[in-house]
Amino acid sequence: MTGARKDRPQLEELLKVLRSGDKIVGYKLDRISRSTKHLIELSELFNDMDVDFVSINDSIDTSTAMGKFFFRTMANIAELERDIISERTKSGLQAARFKGRKGGRPSQKRDKVEMAIKMYKSNRSNGNRQNFTV
Repeated sequence: MTGARKDRPQLEELLKVLRSGDKIVGYKLDRISRSTKHLIELSELFNDMDVDFVSINDSIDTSTAMGKFFFRTMANIAELERDIISERTKSGLQAARFKGRKGGRPSQKRDKVEMAIKMYKSNRSNGNRQNFTV
């Protein structure tokens, strides 16, 4: 599940089974969370529980003083990167709209959509499974 969300079932499950002396190993820092606040909360929780965090790709190991410092620094950078991507996406969408482009799927002809719905409903009611081309 995305690191942007705080409420992730797998992370919650991990937090439930952690014990003192455990070490959490992740591939990249921004995979555990992309919010600096949440990363710091996790860091403090890990510290309180005597649990270390290691990020393989970012060469972070919070069992050392430098690792703790680097963890917080990289958390800020991860959040900055996420914000920059969001700003660029919003700017790109705004520029496209200014040029008259619309995002999303192309619209379908209303009569074809209505026919597809009728065919779907008739298929469900009689239990037949047939393939139709619309």
